[in-house]
Amino acid sequence: MRKESREMSAEWALEVFDKAPYITVSMTEEDGTPYGLPLSLVRTDENTFYFHCAKEGKKLDLLKKNPKVCLSAVTKCKPTIGPKDGSFTLEFKSAIAFGNAEIIENDAEKIEGLRAICNRFLPQHMDAFNDAISRSLSRTAVVKITLSEPPTGKRKQYDNQGEEMKWQRME
Repeated sequence: MRKESREMSAEWALEVFDKAPYITVSMTEEDGTPYGLPLSLVRTDENTFYFHCAKEGKKLDLLKKNPKVCLSAVTKCKPTIGPKDGSFTLEFKSAIAFGNAEIIENDAEKIEGLRAICNRFLPQHMDAFNDAISRSLSRTAVVKITLSEPPTGKRKQYDNQGEEMKWQRME
C-alpha cells in the first residue's frame, strides 16, 4: 500500500465488506483478461464468504478453470473539498481480499450459505426461506470463497477539525 498511513486492520476491512451493499468479485479469463462482477456476498466468519447464482454461466466456467479471486468493496464514498487546502478529494472506506472459490455441491452446505445470504439481505422474510429452498435449490449454485490471507483496509476520512485521520485513528 502506497500510503501506509491510511491502512486499517483486517478486522476493520471485514466490517467494510459487511456493510458494503455489494462486493466486486474479480476473476481471470483463460487469456488473462480480468473479469469482475459486483455480487451480493455474505461473510459467515473471518475467512468465508458465500454468493449464489444460476447453475451455469461465465463466472462458474471461469471459477472451475481458475478458482483464485479478488474481493473489493467501498463504503462511505463521498466527494469533498479538502478542508485544509481546498483540493478536490474523496473520503472513502475500502477493503480488498484474496481467496479461492469453490462451487458447493453438498445440499446441506448450499442451504447454509443461502440461509446466511437471506439473513443478510432479507432478514424480515426468513419465514419464507424453506419454501424458497424447496422451489429453487436444484437450480441454484452456491459459491464459497475462502480467504487465502487476511484482508486489508484503507480509508481517507477527516475529523471535525479538518484533520485527516491517519494511522488507524478512530473517533
